Amino acid sequence: MTCELRPLTPHDLDLICRQRNDMFRSMDMSEDLIVRMDPAFRGWLQDRLSDGTYFGFIADQDGRPVGGIGLMEIEFPPHPAHPETSRRGRILNLYVEPAARGQGIARHLVQASEAEFKKRGLTYAVLHATDMSRPLYEKDGWRGTAEMEKVLTPD
Repeated sequence: MTCELRPLTPHDLDLICRQRNDMFRSMDMSEDLIVRMDPAFRGWLQDRLSDGTYFGFIADQDGRPVGGIGLMEIEFPPHPAHPETSRRGRILNLYVEPAARGQGIARHLVQASEAEFKKRGLTYAVLHATDMSRPLYEKDGWRGTAEMEKVLTPD
C-alpha cells in the first residue's frame, strides 16, 4: 500500500459527500434515500468542516483520492468504558474506492484516526461497523457493544 494521508479541509466537501453516498450504495441503501439525505448532510458537513468539529483524513494514491474517514469528538456522560471523562471519539464515513480495496488503506485510515484521537486526549472511541468491515476492526482490537437502535416516527 502506497498512499499518503492528508487532513480534511473544507475544500473536500464534495469528495466526502460522494464517498459517503458511495458507502451507502455499497450497503445496498435505497438510491431515493441517499438522494433525499444528501442536501441535509451536505449542509451539516459544511458547517462542521468550517469550524473543525468534523475532521479526519483523505487517502491519496498517485495524486488522486482513494479513501477517506471522518472523525468527531462527541459528548457522552461518564460511562464504565470511560468513567472519568465525558469525551468520546467517533469514527464515521470510512470509505475506500473499490479499485483500491485490499491494500490496507482502510486500516491505515483507522490507525491514523486512533493516533489523532490520542493526540486530542481522547481515550475511548466508537464506530458503526458493517458485516464486511467488522473483521477489519476486530483485528485491531475493536469489539462489539450492546448498542441498539430504533427509528421513531412522528405521530
